[in-house]
Amino acid sequence: MPRPSGRLAAFLGPGRPMEIREYPVPSPEPGAALVRMTVANVCGTDLHQWRGEFDIARLGRPYPQVLGHEMTGVVAALGAGAGRDSAGAPLAEGDRVVFRYFTPCGRCRACLRGVSRACPDARGYLREPCSRPPHFNGAFGDYYYLRPGTSLFRVPDNLADAVVAGVNCALSQVVGGFDQVGLGIGEQVVIQGAGGLGLYATAVARELGAGQVIVVDGRAERLELARRFGADRTIGLAELPDPATRAALVRELTGGWGADVVVDVAGHPSAFNEGIAMLGRTGRYLEIGNLHPGVTVPVDVSELVFRNATVHANFYYEPAHLASALGLLSRTRDDYPWDAVTGRSFPLAEINEAFLAADRGDVARVSVTP
Repeated sequence: MPRPSGRLAAFLGPGRPMEIREYPVPSPEPGAALVRMTVANVCGTDLHQWRGEFDIARLGRPYPQVLGHEMTGVVAALGAGAGRDSAGAPLAEGDRVVFRYFTPCGRCRACLRGVSRACPDARGYLREPCSRPPHFNGAFGDYYYLRPGTSLFRVPDNLADAVVAGVNCALSQVVGGFDQVGLGIGEQVVIQGAGGLGLYATAVARELGAGQVIVVDGRAERLELARRFGADRTIGLAELPDPATRAALVRELTGGWGADVVVDVAGHPSAFNEGIAMLGRTGRYLEIGNLHPGVTVPVDVSELVFRNATVHANFYYEPAHLASALGLLSRTRDDYPWDAVTGRSFPLAEINEAFLAADRGDVARVSVTP
């Protein structure tokens, strides 16, 4: 008897439309799980890859691929020994789950140091072409295959799928980033960019007790949304087009000192120098949103030295950050407009239209449903 098939959006490379293809649905091996997708968001990283700014072929990753990594779904099948989630809660078919989209090796120096987010041998997303089993390696499909050892958690009943989808990338990423820089109560924070990551970062900074949260972006509607997420002050690029003027305003708003923490989620290297100029002495710069390999900007390193500044770079996150992000979302469900992050939804069959809409940047996130 033939196995059932499932659809996925095959990405053939920058500048080419994605194709809907069907592949056999894999049966989970021991310790693995098969998830039926419910919602997947188009993240800024997906757009970088789609445009060719981050061409994975340069990293030796063959096409076709399945893009998408910000997602949630329902357990469709469990392999032997996969009956509990990463918190120890019982897990069964039909349970709603959120999970890391990469599976660290557990043996390398990074994993053994407890920094599994830096594992160079992590499996899953973008590691293998979708033409090779288990096929369903990305979010834009009917299914997603969770390899043994992948961290996953049951979703609380008070959270809708559309709200949960952003947990396993954007929200966990900023939770992990703020953990890395050690944001303290009362510290002054600047967030460069008010897309999905920026909005999440605004709320997380607020929840961690930041004294003031300042958000910088070029779109008025995004800045308005940032205020709903807890921004004390917003700075529009149209109103203040000169970076030096914007940095001077930040110093004025922070009592002449500058920010304690600046977070770059703007998505382009050009934000770096401006962010450093906004830092106060002993400030920490958190780099999350920059995925433009080969695109560089000149940097005056003395600006870092004079400030006694520290630069932190954050890629991926730890299981504890995913659990923390899910708990924060559940706990503050009625305190922030979480459902406003995703503005439009498209069916999987319209994946190319979804990416065009996301590329226009009219909303922070575009979602895709099977």
